[in-house]
Amino acid sequence: MTDQVLVTGATGKQGGAVARALLAAGTRVRALVRDPGSDRAQAVAALGAELVRGDLNDPATLQAATTGVRAVFSVQTPVLDDLDSDGESVRGTNLVRAAYEAGVEQFVHTSVSGAGEHHRTAPGWAEGRWNRHYWESKAVIDDLVREVGFPYWTVLKPAGFMENLLEWSPLFGDWKKTGFITAFAADTRLSFVAVQDIGAAAAAVFADPRRFHGLDVELAGDLLTMTEMAAVLAEVSGRQVDAPVLTSAEAIERGLDPMIVSHQEWLNEVGAPARPEHAHALGLTTTDFRTWAWQSAGPACTAGRTRP
Repeated sequence: MTDQVLVTGATGKQGGAVARALLAAGTRVRALVRDPGSDRAQAVAALGAELVRGDLNDPATLQAATTGVRAVFSVQTPVLDDLDSDGESVRGTNLVRAAYEAGVEQFVHTSVSGAGEHHRTAPGWAEGRWNRHYWESKAVIDDLVREVGFPYWTVLKPAGFMENLLEWSPLFGDWKKTGFITAFAADTRLSFVAVQDIGAAAAAVFADPRRFHGLDVELAGDLLTMTEMAAVLAEVSGRQVDAPVLTSAEAIERGLDPMIVSHQEWLNEVGAPARPEHAHALGLTTTDFRTWAWQSAGPACTAGRTRP
């Protein structure tokens, strides 16, 4: 076994951030990719990662990918066009089992803020108001990571990604063109995290397995209402950014998917528990929204403007 870390999702947001943070720290990375010849995979290889072909739906490929590595970073996503699918939990289970059977020493899994006790005690949960399958698919992987027997394990629980505002998002629409279209209440404060902070947190966990063993780590860099967020983006872009308070029906009439509206109603009533102070208490650095916006909102937003 080597000191190498297998990173899943290395061509995506979270896995990509983790791979970059590990490589920057001098840690050897093996990146699990379905197509090593793709542009995204080659971009990861150019940073210094070893590419290994694999598919989370194919346990045989995961056996080969996990053999010989010290640690694994695990990320799976729901099947967005079928939230009743078991695809996410199946892929997560395949990876956990393969890593454990290969003798992997440390397993770091990224879930979502609020999965577990928080969601199971939410108002309306027992009555079946919310999408049980989405939350339980997250929790079943989290529980398996905790229980299977890894010498060291950590579950990261990030809030919503600030990067979802860089382009059109099903959660917010395209604020640069039309302003925000959401069903968030005026006083709903949303937890956000920069993806680079997830990468940095994971790198810190891999560097100190004992310190972070057995922890669920809630990750957020800021807590904002839609009005506050729009004000920051208006400052950065130099133009008006609208964030009207809409009812659920009005948001659907303006084109928001009913499934997304249901999720926003969840955040209105239940919320996500991640707060910046949770990460800070563990010595992890996070980025506030205003700093992130000036650094990352992109040329289309900040062209011709300089930070005050």
